[in-house]
Amino acid sequence: MKLSLKPSLNWLFIFIPISIGLEYTHVPPPVLFFAAAISIIPIARLIVLSTEQLSLRTGDSIGGLLNATFGNAPELIIALVALKAGYYDMVRASIIGAILANLLLAMGVGLLLGGTRHHTQEYNAGATRLYSSILLISAISLGVPSAFNRFLSPQGTMHEEKVISLVTAIVLLLAYGAYLVFMLKTHPDFFKSSGESHDEHGKGHRWSLARALGTLVGASALAAWVSEILVGAAEGTGEALGMSDAFIGIVFLAVVGGAAESGSAIAMARKNKVDLSFGIAMGSSIQIALFVAPLLVLASYFIAPSPFELAFSRAEVVTLFLAVLIGAIVAGDGHSNWYKGFQLITVYVVIAMLFYFLPST
Repeated sequence: MKLSLKPSLNWLFIFIPISIGLEYTHVPPPVLFFAAAISIIPIARLIVLSTEQLSLRTGDSIGGLLNATFGNAPELIIALVALKAGYYDMVRASIIGAILANLLLAMGVGLLLGGTRHHTQEYNAGATRLYSSILLISAISLGVPSAFNRFLSPQGTMHEEKVISLVTAIVLLLAYGAYLVFMLKTHPDFFKSSGESHDEHGKGHRWSLARALGTLVGASALAAWVSEILVGAAEGTGEALGMSDAFIGIVFLAVVGGAAESGSAIAMARKNKVDLSFGIAMGSSIQIALFVAPLLVLASYFIAPSPFELAFSRAEVVTLFLAVLIGAIVAGDGHSNWYKGFQLITVYVVIAMLFYFLPST
């Protein structure tokens, strides 16, 4: 590799050992948190580059699936660690926050930046409508245990509530399996790109498959490691900066924990690869709802103090439905511009303010 003194995101790799070193010292939590957050930036860039190289061989739909999978690895590990410690409210908040960050913030910033470089961007509207319908069904499914908890067992957990959460988790995992079969086996043509500019495909040298896969796996592992440091410092950082627990879980941790796939989605949109961008952002949200959330329910029976239930708060359920509906409306016509991205960002900021001022319960 050629050394260069030109400014580069690679310089930020120095923050990885810095973050690891600071973890074993008694620095204030905000210092550790922001050092770890900065170190995620070059890791996310590696995931962007390796996924783009893989998408040249696999196509945008599978490329988006790969990126969403590896991009969600830090969030899954963070949730498992919190689950083992019994931080159930933080885990539930991180699930909703990850979906909101993907559908509103990542898609919004991607469409905004892509729209400033391209007057109108086109993509496969059929694929985005399918993504949206899957997310809507997922939101309804996640809302059922929450409704049962809200109306039938507000004073405590009933046995039936645990059963509903467990059955819902199994059904969602089956739905995710069917989604993969549909996407990769029976109807891959349904996810073909539409109206994209492929100028970037011929630029630079093409990586070998081993290098692309190795970089993607290694960068994802690094992202997971650094994200664990972030979790350890997040609560203290929130207290030092006057942030509520809901804001920390839904906004703060979700944005930082999902930096990898969000950065990938934004980068692809800027390069006019909108199908791949939507495949990453919406595909990641689908994985959170259909795979990560139910997997956490099943894992809780083995690693957590008690079974984990999908009993989200009223504000979490409402904002989840709003994000899915707004994302479906914005992405459903096959054309985008910078103003659509601005609209999504506006909704995300308003929701973030809601959770910032929401009193702790």
